[in-house]
Amino acid sequence: MRQKRAVLALKTLLWIGALAPGAYLVSEFLTGSLGANPVEKLTRWTGMAALVLLITSLAVSPARRLTGWNPLIKLRRPLGLFAFFYAGIHFVIWFAFYNVFDLGYMWADIIERRFVTAGMAAFVVMLPLAATSTQWAIRKLKKRWGLLHRGAYLAGILGVVHYFWLVKADTRLPWVFAIVLAALLAFRLPQLQRTKP
Repeated sequence: MRQKRAVLALKTLLWIGALAPGAYLVSEFLTGSLGANPVEKLTRWTGMAALVLLITSLAVSPARRLTGWNPLIKLRRPLGLFAFFYAGIHFVIWFAFYNVFDLGYMWADIIERRFVTAGMAAFVVMLPLAATSTQWAIRKLKKRWGLLHRGAYLAGILGVVHYFWLVKADTRLPWVFAIVLAALLAFRLPQLQRTKP
């Protein structure tokens, strides 16, 4: 009973924390407080939310092994789906406001600006992960599901590269993400090698 309450409390905190950036942006929009460049603020906040949630989802398995508390694994899927949710909004804002729903402009932007290339690649990698985050997909794909969802690490790497290339000058925060992601990869590497097909 205590374990169920603890899991419920963690899931509640997860939902509150994951929805907080969206609620903040909606509040800022409704009160006209998004600033002089609202599109830039929306783009920045949704991208940051996606990256934070994605890396947090990658930290769940190491945290479970370090603590020995298996119910933590139940947080990984919602964290990943929330990351995709914000990444999707991030993409829509970019496509709508920076490319005016024009596929030609979109492809040109992807080709010409490397930070857009990395960001789009991260989003494409996340698409099949979100699409297969169901019990049905897990049953159907079996061992292939685990192999496919290792792509979350690739999405994380591409997301950090996207951030590095975007900010250009002040790279302190991208370095924080890079160091955390590198630590998570180092922690998982022995297990990945043991389960190599």
